[in-house]
Amino acid sequence: MLIVAGSFNVAPADRDAFIASRHEAMQLSRSERGCIEYTFSADPLVPGRVVLYERWEQQRDLDDHLSAYRARTASATPGTGPPIAVLSSEITLFDIAGSRPLG
Repeated sequence: MLIVAGSFNVAPADRDAFIASRHEAMQLSRSERGCIEYTFSADPLVPGRVVLYERWEQQRDLDDHLSAYRARTASATPGTGPPIAVLSSEITLFDIAGSRPLG
């Protein structure tokens, strides 16, 4: 299993719009082979922070997802409003050898 975890920092006033702009990507990603979880969510304690959490069955599935994502974004037409500026971001890939329920 693979876990992709990260965060994006945007202006606090842009956070809800940033998450809303990711709804279609979340739906598409969740329908892809090997996707266990794919979520962008608001950090309840930091006004401009958005958390990314993904789980994938195997590397091939994540590779296919990234290829599809790059193809979609390369051919996307710009939206009607200005793009939401990401002030900073950090994304990390974790290779997981095993898991078990906590508790």
